[in-house]
Amino acid sequence: MHVLAPLLSVACLVPLGYAAWSDIARRLIPDWAPAWLAALGIAAGVLRGPHALLFSAATAAILFAALAVLHGRGILGGGDVKLAAAVAIGLPASAVGSFLAATALAGGVIALVHLALRPLAPSVQVARRTPPSRWSLPRRVWATECWRIRRRGSLPYGVAIVAGGVITLFGGG
Repeated sequence: MHVLAPLLSVACLVPLGYAAWSDIARRLIPDWAPAWLAALGIAAGVLRGPHALLFSAATAAILFAALAVLHGRGILGGGDVKLAAAVAIGLPASAVGSFLAATALAGGVIALVHLALRPLAPSVQVARRTPPSRWSLPRRVWATECWRIRRRGSLPYGVAIVAGGVITLFGGG
């Protein structure tokens, strides 16, 4: 393993962390996060060799195409598709299965948490004593999440993709 490989993995934590936070707060993954991850993944692939980079890129392209079909059917968000493909391009092709399994497990945990929180999500209207503009950021995110849970809104699946990526990157995938 090249000496820069662990540094590239650590550098991936910045766009992964921001993507997770943004997905929780806004249900939006900014385009720069998957782009940054893809660039770091390509750099990691170059360190592994041209054949490894080619196989990783092909695997990521196949994953992107498969997930794009799910996006077209309204099952998965576009940011989730880009994020998963960007994570996959940075992994050895043999680790993509582990990444998908870890992502699915993390998604299941997120779904269970949302189901458990449905009856507990307080009414934000009752909690308002100060204008929302004066709430702290975590309080605004929690209030928004409670609103989404009560309305049975979408899950922040980008968080599951980030968890799967981190588990695969640092768990030995």
